Amino acid sequence: MDAVAAAEIEVMNAYRDALAGTGKPLVAAGSIGSPGHLGRPAIETDQALPADAEHSGTLRMRNSVESAVIGFAEQGVRSSVVRIANIAHSTVDQAGFLPTLIALAKEKGFAGYPGDGSNLWNAIHIRDVARIYRLALEKGAPGRYWHAVADGEVPLRTLAEAIGARVGVPAVSVPLDELMVPGYFGFLSNIVTHSYPASNLITRRDLGWEPLEPSLLDGLDNGHYFPVR
Repeated sequence: MDAVAAAEIEVMNAYRDALAGTGKPLVAAGSIGSPGHLGRPAIETDQALPADAEHSGTLRMRNSVESAVIGFAEQGVRSSVVRIANIAHSTVDQAGFLPTLIALAKEKGFAGYPGDGSNLWNAIHIRDVARIYRLALEKGAPGRYWHAVADGEVPLRTLAEAIGARVGVPAVSVPLDELMVPGYFGFLSNIVTHSYPASNLITRRDLGWEPLEPSLLDGLDNGHYFPVR
């Protein structure tokens, strides 16, 4: 992830050099990754945490990219960052978190959730993400973060139960001590226990955006994730 972030910064810097002083827009992708340190839903005015030893983690490795893009506003670029929800669902979702959780439920014979499953994740339909990008390009103010979030607080147990009901398997707690090494959740083990509640109020107010597509749980029945019966 360090190498990926370093390469992406070089790309962003090339855009900065081309757009500096023009006031033209540059909208980059970010992520909502604030497990545990806020004690409240993340909001758009929260700055990206430094990607250092104290603030480590897969989602935070890209914070240096977010911070760089936001800083371009001081150089005459109308730059902003769209922080995309953990789960971006749609009828073309092939490799995101949702297909991974569904595949695990089918493989393991149960839909797992960490501990008591009360930790919160966020989600959005990909078409609603696209609308935020368009609005940010058209009228977004420089140096701003936007939250591409429709469902801001979905308990992982609720999601596991919804997946299990559709797969035909039970939803089962995975003990937290079993998540210290890759087990049921595999590569997700290092993030699946965290909470990522997030607000979209500032994005809705300042961009005039409202989510129009199905919610995460409703989207499970779009015919893509499970066969239509």
